[in-house]
Amino acid sequence: MRRPIVAGNWKMHGSRAENARLIEELIGGYPADARADCFVCPPSVYLQEVGRLLRDSPIGLGAQDTCAETHGAFTGEVSAAMLKDVGCRYVLVGHSERRLIYRESDQLIARKFAAAHAKGLVPVLCLGEQLADREASRTEEVISRQLDVVLELCGAEALGQGLVAYEPVWAIGTGRNASPQQAQQAHAFIRARIAGRDARIAAATRILYGGSVKAGNAAELFAMPDVDGGLIGGASLKADEFLAILAAAR
Repeated sequence: MRRPIVAGNWKMHGSRAENARLIEELIGGYPADARADCFVCPPSVYLQEVGRLLRDSPIGLGAQDTCAETHGAFTGEVSAAMLKDVGCRYVLVGHSERRLIYRESDQLIARKFAAAHAKGLVPVLCLGEQLADREASRTEEVISRQLDVVLELCGAEALGQGLVAYEPVWAIGTGRNASPQQAQQAHAFIRARIAGRDARIAAATRILYGGSVKAGNAAELFAMPDVDGGLIGGASLKADEFLAILAAAR
């Protein structure tokens, strides 16, 4: 059985006071019978402090990005070793905003995945198509391109030690989400693509859905056989909403 997992991507939101209040509410309301794993990804400047607030709680700590290099003259970057050092267990790589706004290539994202994996972090490979791709029936072509470069560089074994998050870009922060059937179709394709390298690893790999997941639609999305939880954006900034989504991941 693949244990569900729910992750909160805070993006560029929060303050020390807001973060402390949110973490207090999340820990205070965390269900004793939770049947899913959970972690949150605050902005990098807050990682150490949020990690301290999460200590001894069931909520893990993740980062929103990492550098592909191990160390050196890379002003403004944060290495995987540094993230590990401040208590991170997870790190997102290839989020659509990194791909689109900062023009990160598939090759760079694969190198980031490899760097995170090498330092013992759990990399979360984000992939997904834009609206024009979906309308042109290129969803599987885009997903294959984004996934295959990681499989080629890192291998199926490394991918199996990470997570995959399918994010239809047209559904992120738009209030518009893929139907459960659309999500299932994409997740099943991803799993089949991994199975082309290793069926055992494909069966065990957890694939999250990200794209305007809310308390109101989470249960229906998570009921799909290949949807193993969610990567949550805006709703992760509201404790009651995030906890309701976590409760739906059963």
